[in-house]
Amino acid sequence: MAVVDSQGRLFGKVSILDLGAGLVILLVLIGIFVFPGASGSVAQIGSTTKPVEVEVVIRVAAQNVEGLLKPGDKTSIVIRNQPYGEVKIKSVKPLEDNVYIPMPDGKAISVPDPRPEAGLSKNLLVTLEGNAQITKNGPVLGNNKIKIGTPIELEGFNYNFSNLNVRDIRILEKKG
Repeated sequence: MAVVDSQGRLFGKVSILDLGAGLVILLVLIGIFVFPGASGSVAQIGSTTKPVEVEVVIRVAAQNVEGLLKPGDKTSIVIRNQPYGEVKIKSVKPLEDNVYIPMPDGKAISVPDPRPEAGLSKNLLVTLEGNAQITKNGPVLGNNKIKIGTPIELEGFNYNFSNLNVRDIRILEKKG
């Protein structure tokens, strides 16, 4: 009896094409599980991890903002519509609403906003801290470069602040 018959079957039972397809699938599985390749993203190659501070200004349309964002709490952050995870809130500083009044000599002075509706919303300067990969193009949180002007979103248990932009970013030296 011949090893391959006239219909292309091995020992008269298995098609050579089926055997080839099975061999390809086996090699792919070996390639995936035995040799998985380099882990991590391209942004992480040749970079170091350092702590960073990111500042954002939030306009809160709420009467009571005390306790809404507390230093030491964690908040979820979305960078360029890509979820990153959680970062720590380092500080929350209320900012005054000021108006500028032109003076007769051409200068302008800044005074607190006297309008009653000025109290309906508050501005907060929020400093977030986390760890970022430092690459030659700047800090990377998750797989997103983060720079001044980068759009971000903060989300917590009872708030969601979207359409925020990074105001400042500071790369800190590791402690210890």
